[in-house]
Amino acid sequence: MALAISVGCAGPESSVPALSPDDIAVERRRQEIAQLRDYYTQLHRIDRVAFRIRTANRDDCGAAVSAQIGLLAVSPQSLPRRMRSFSSEALDLSWDRPTVIAVVEGSPAAEAGIVTGDELVAFNGELIPVARPRGWIADWLKKNGVAPIEVRFWRDRDFLTRTMQPVIGCAIPIQLEINPEPGAFTDFRRIVIHSGMLRLTPSDADLAIIIGHELAHVTLGHYAKRMQNMLVGAAAGAVVDGALMAGSISTGGTFTRHLQRIGLMAFSVGFEREADYVGAYYAARAGYDIAGAENVWRALALESPASIRLGSTHPTTPERFIFMQKVAAEIADKQRRGLPLVPALKVSHATAEPASGTFDDGH
Repeated sequence: MALAISVGCAGPESSVPALSPDDIAVERRRQEIAQLRDYYTQLHRIDRVAFRIRTANRDDCGAAVSAQIGLLAVSPQSLPRRMRSFSSEALDLSWDRPTVIAVVEGSPAAEAGIVTGDELVAFNGELIPVARPRGWIADWLKKNGVAPIEVRFWRDRDFLTRTMQPVIGCAIPIQLEINPEPGAFTDFRRIVIHSGMLRLTPSDADLAIIIGHELAHVTLGHYAKRMQNMLVGAAAGAVVDGALMAGSISTGGTFTRHLQRIGLMAFSVGFEREADYVGAYYAARAGYDIAGAENVWRALALESPASIRLGSTHPTTPERFIFMQKVAAEIADKQRRGLPLVPALKVSHATAEPASGTFDDGH
């Protein structure tokens, strides 16, 4: 049947150049190497900004804090199998030990003298596995806390030892997702930044505004408030469904579901505006100059024209632009007067406990 269809279908008529499978394979490898290098370059940028945001605002994260050292180590074995054949060429990795491919400036790792290219061997005598070094290091730091770490590593054909002093920061991980859509979101266990958002945030200060916004959703307890609103809506809907059922009218729970959705979306725009406000303070506390950071919303308007006029769950981009200008002016005034960078909140921050759910900054 397929053969019959293909015979009957019309095809292209141009005489196009032939393609060599070998040439395609070579170009495929070049593109894969370039993509892997770009991914980790962008991930390092996120780690650099995230480290400053998390450590500068640790007091707002309540009990959800952890020790951090500011390095990224990778091995070919820790990458997807399809990437292993070219990972050494792309990132100059060792197959024997996890290789440090990025160190955050001013971090404990940097202050201890760890540099890119160092091959990690052990923390306090415990061998670091090549299978999943990033996860192992995160788990190990949870147990070690801020106690000093004796780091053994391989550099220039020699084993060296340095001492690192971890620092405390907000525990929530911040991840990079390959997605051309310019978005960011939190499910209150992690913050995810789309690669498309990095295109709209050319400066680290711009990116700090986005990361600060998502962290603010967590520290302000927006998930718990959203769930409370959802339950209130569901309860109101159940009353209506029950009353109609008493009159022998079956609704199938329609009002419960409808008012539950309405409750879930209640104050959504307000939550987003509050996260913009507090997130700007988080970026400023981390030392970023946020003057001009409002231009992110003009850039977003180019990518998503509907956001200029429509804002059912988020403020419109013109609203966010003007609002951020005012917030930046408020912060600058406090800095000039030597006042603490404390946002004007009606209540204190909620304890940043992990939960489920998603706050999507979508555009």
